[in-house]
Amino acid sequence: MTKPSSDETAGSARLIFRHFREDADYSRMRDILIDQARRYPRWALEDLYKLVHQAAMGSEHAVTDEAHARAWLVRELADLRSGPDEPLLDPISADGLIVRVHLRPFVRVGLDSEVLLAAFLRTGKEFRGSTECIEESFSEATRLVRDGLLAFDEADVSRFFARMKAAGFPTVRHSAVFRAEYNPAYRVVARAFLPRELLAAVLGPMTGPCDEVSNEGAACGRCSDCSACGTGFAQ
Repeated sequence: MTKPSSDETAGSARLIFRHFREDADYSRMRDILIDQARRYPRWALEDLYKLVHQAAMGSEHAVTDEAHARAWLVRELADLRSGPDEPLLDPISADGLIVRVHLRPFVRVGLDSEVLLAAFLRTGKEFRGSTECIEESFSEATRLVRDGLLAFDEADVSRFFARMKAAGFPTVRHSAVFRAEYNPAYRVVARAFLPRELLAAVLGPMTGPCDEVSNEGAACGRCSDCSACGTGFAQ
C-alpha cells in the first residue's frame, strides 16, 4: 500500500487510506454479497465485480472534474427511471467505509444534489483504496459460490477474476441485463464525507455521549462503540 506523500499530508485534505489486514473480519462482506444477490437476482459477474471494486476503491475512477461530475449528476437526476426498492444509504464494504447513495430515494427525500456531489468529489480525491481488498472480497464470493449461496459457476468466477487481475483490476460497466432490469442510479461515497443533513434523513436526530451528531455515521463518531443507528455503520 502506498504511503501518503508529504504533499498529501501537508494540505487540508482529509485523506482516508484503506489498509488491508489479513486478520480483518470479512464476514460482513459475506452478508453484503448475499443481500445483493437477493435484491438483484439477475446480476452477472460484471455486477458482482463492480460492487467489489467500488467497495475497495471508492469513486476515484468516476471523478474527472467537478463540472463534468455536476453535469452527469444533474442529467441523471432529471432522467431517473423506475427501479427496485433500495435504501438511501447502502453500505457495500466490509469495513463500512464505502456506501452507495441511491438516487431514487435521494430524490424522494428531497435532498440537495450539491451535498451529494461534494461527498462524491471528496471521495474521489481523498479516499485511497486497496486492490488487496478486491482479492479478499472475491475470495469470499468464491466461497459463497462453493456453498451454493451465489448463483454463479465457480470456474466462471475464477476465470473472470483472473482476467480482471491480469488487467490491473479495471473498472467495468454494469451488465446489460442489470442495467435493463434494475436501472442502477447511485453515487459511491465514503461515509465519513456524508453531510449531516443526508445522515439525518436516514438516522433522524441522534446524539451520543458528547451530545453531538457526527459525520462518521454513528452517534458521537465512535463507531467501534456505537450500535444505535441500526444501519450497519457501527463497527
